[in-house]
Amino acid sequence: MARLPSAERRRQLTEAAIRAMSRDGVPRTTTRSIAAEAGVSLSVFHYCFDSKQELVESVITTITEHYVTVVKEAIRPRATLEETVRAGFQAYWDHVRTHPDEHMLTYELTQYALRRPGFEHLARRQYELYTETYADLIDQLRRTMGIRLQVPVPVLARYLAAMTDGLTLNYLVLGDEAACNAILDTVTAHIAGLVRRP
Repeated sequence: MARLPSAERRRQLTEAAIRAMSRDGVPRTTTRSIAAEAGVSLSVFHYCFDSKQELVESVITTITEHYVTVVKEAIRPRATLEETVRAGFQAYWDHVRTHPDEHMLTYELTQYALRRPGFEHLARRQYELYTETYADLIDQLRRTMGIRLQVPVPVLARYLAAMTDGLTLNYLVLGDEAACNAILDTVTAHIAGLVRRP
């Protein structure tokens, strides 16, 4: 087994945990099964992570990074603000459609954390991360397009986090892609109404 820097090994184990948890569910995924998924010994896992809490937090952060990366790349100035915002939503939505198990895992992780004593803060951190992510994306739009908001950034960020969270769960349950696209069009128009150019 090749020696990897600790950060790279943690990333490898986190990605293995995401695959194992997406396939088997959080309760059935053990440190042993994660190590096997990553192709490393159990001792390597325990060297990289002090606790299951630490692993769960890494999984939550990494899943968020997966879709934030594609959204950030998609949000570049286009002909109109609506086109720019819609492109960001489309990038997120394409990720949901191509990685439904990963998005389903986020809900399972929330429930797992809320029901497990000592893990509750991870569920709070998960949703704080969603809001922080939207705040960063809004700031990116403000910088690149020179826009001003009619509502505070934290309010809009939380609104967008709640909307996409609910819409994603709705899609995972009902699978109605056309309805979800129509909702994203509606939200895009709503956001355009909350934004003004200087």
